[in-house]
Amino acid sequence: MAAQFIGQAISIIGQPNKLGDHKPFNMEKTKITINNNGSIKVDGEFEILDPAGNAYGLQGRTIVSLCRCGHSANKPFCDGAHKAYGFAEAAVAFDLPPKKVV
Repeated sequence: MAAQFIGQAISIIGQPNKLGDHKPFNMEKTKITINNNGSIKVDGEFEILDPAGNAYGLQGRTIVSLCRCGHSANKPFCDGAHKAYGFAEAAVAFDLPPKKVV
């Protein structure tokens, strides 16, 4: 499973199996919360990769906040800059339209 935020590739992947393939994490263990007027909180087992596939060194963290406002000096991670810039966007869950079949 992979997702993209703020123009950078942020992938949530599992550990490689014996063949080197990555298996998705059990989503019961990884939770992504879109915070009102703030960051994207990722909680659980995950790895964050840059577009070249290099992993960010999370130093054992199992919870991180990702920038949603675009003003963080520490992108893709949130540094609280959204407060100074007055970022205001409510996060209300909704259903996506049906998946397009090609």
